[in-house]
Amino acid sequence: VQLQASGGGSVQAGGSLRLTCAVSERSFSRFVTAWFRQAPGKEREFVAAIKWSAGTYYADSVKGRFSISKDNAKKTMYLQMGSLRLEDTATYYCAAVSRIIQSSIRDAEAYDYWGQGTQVTVSS
Repeated sequence: VQLQASGGGSVQAGGSLRLTCAVSERSFSRFVTAWFRQAPGKEREFVAAIKWSAGTYYADSVKGRFSISKDNAKKTMYLQMGSLRLEDTATYYCAAVSRIIQSSIRDAEAYDYWGQGTQVTVSS
C-alpha cells in the first residue's frame, strides 16, 4: 500500500489549504485513514481520521476548523483546513490501516502505512 500526500504550502494565518492523500490500495474503501502532523522538535500528533463507514474523528485543536473526507472511487482522502493558525505549521502525514480498534484511532503506532509528508507553513 502506497500513500502520496500533496497540497501543502505557505499560507497566512486565517487562510485555508486542502491536503490530498492518494492511496494505491484496491480495498481503500475498507481502510481507516488518518492525518497526523509533526512540528519541529515535537512528537507526531493526531489530526483527524475517517473510517470505512465515513465516521470521523478530530483532535480537539482542529475541531471546527478542519474537515476530513474521502472519495472511495478515486481512492483519495482529503483534509480541508480553514482558519489556519501559526501553531498548525507542521509536516502533515497521511496514514492508513486495514484494521484498528476504536480506542487506537488517534495512535500513530496503530497505523501500518504512511505517506511521505507535505509541509504546511502558516505565517502571520
